[in-house]
Amino acid sequence: MSLPQSCDVVIIGAGAAGLMCALTAGQRGRNVLVLDHGKKPGRKILLSGGGRCNYTNMYTEASNYLSSNTHFCKSALSRFSQWDFQALVDKHGIPWHEKTLGQLFCDNSSKDILAMLMTECDLPSVTIESQVDIQSVEALESERFSVATNQGTIEASSLVIATGGLSFPTMGSTDFGYRIAKQFHHNIVPVRPALVPFTLDPKELATFDGLSGISTEVVAECNGTSFREALLFTHKGLSGPSILQVSSYWSPGDEISINWLPDVDVSRWLEEQKIARPKASLTTILCEHLPKRLAAALAGWIGEEKEASQWRRESMQRMEQILTECQIKPSGTEGYKKAEVTIGGIDTDQLSSKTMASRLQNNLYFIGEVVDVTGHLGGFNFQWAWASGHCAGLYV
Repeated sequence: MSLPQSCDVVIIGAGAAGLMCALTAGQRGRNVLVLDHGKKPGRKILLSGGGRCNYTNMYTEASNYLSSNTHFCKSALSRFSQWDFQALVDKHGIPWHEKTLGQLFCDNSSKDILAMLMTECDLPSVTIESQVDIQSVEALESERFSVATNQGTIEASSLVIATGGLSFPTMGSTDFGYRIAKQFHHNIVPVRPALVPFTLDPKELATFDGLSGISTEVVAECNGTSFREALLFTHKGLSGPSILQVSSYWSPGDEISINWLPDVDVSRWLEEQKIARPKASLTTILCEHLPKRLAAALAGWIGEEKEASQWRRESMQRMEQILTECQIKPSGTEGYKKAEVTIGGIDTDQLSSKTMASRLQNNLYFIGEVVDVTGHLGGFNFQWAWASGHCAGLYV
């Protein structure tokens, strides 16, 4: 392999954002070189959505994103919407389906999305090279960049950082993008794992002993933001879509609140059950709405062993509190190894929301997960990658 000595645009990172930027710039006739340290492009795309790639969401809007500047993402999302990406999917004849809450998936495989992107990048002006290690980046007096690699040094008019965050370290994720940002005096909003399962301390874990693998629909809430989706018990703690969602709003020491019966007026229902089923135990009554083992665990937590006819007012108030506002204090998360994304990143106040260009260094761009824009679960992070990559590709 021999890298060119010069090109218009170097994009570091051949993931969702990087490939979208490459095809957009390439279609403008820009001479683009995409460099990635992995064996193949788009490895995270292939893993996503259980191998079927939740590539966007029908209901994408700015409120689905967390950022220190909540307005930053609006420009890119409006100029390359979920419908623009869907048009590309349809152009390539990729079969797809909607799952819950507007999530769009491939019918067959995430390979279809990667193949689509690679086909769109199949232009004379676009070159994609894998297994390239970046050794240094230097801004030249000519306002070009010199990128030194293990395969040689390239000069480019524009440099795009599309290296992602710290999630999926087994896929080779690094802090490279943050280091380049710091090199050019950008601030980094503190990063941490997001869309990640919680761990519980041994005492709280014992409350849910034997429940690993059980799933139930709940409303999970943290710091004033709630999500109604499935909760999944694991051998380390809690997971499932509702938990992954609230993890983005959680900080160490915070409690989360769980409503185990979101469709039930619990106070009224308990009063009715007390009259209708006077000899039934709390576990038996809870089994009407919850998996048997979970019903038994919650009844044990509540500590009511008497039959329904003997329930006292204080006991019923405790039932209602635990069933509708169950307070759980995670001990931590399962970290970047299990996190779907990294929250935080390059400060958007130092980037153009229109072009994704640095306000501190001419011709330097940051796109995708490396930026301080983090979506909810459900295809929103892919849509940010497509939108930010497309917008940068129009200007590099």
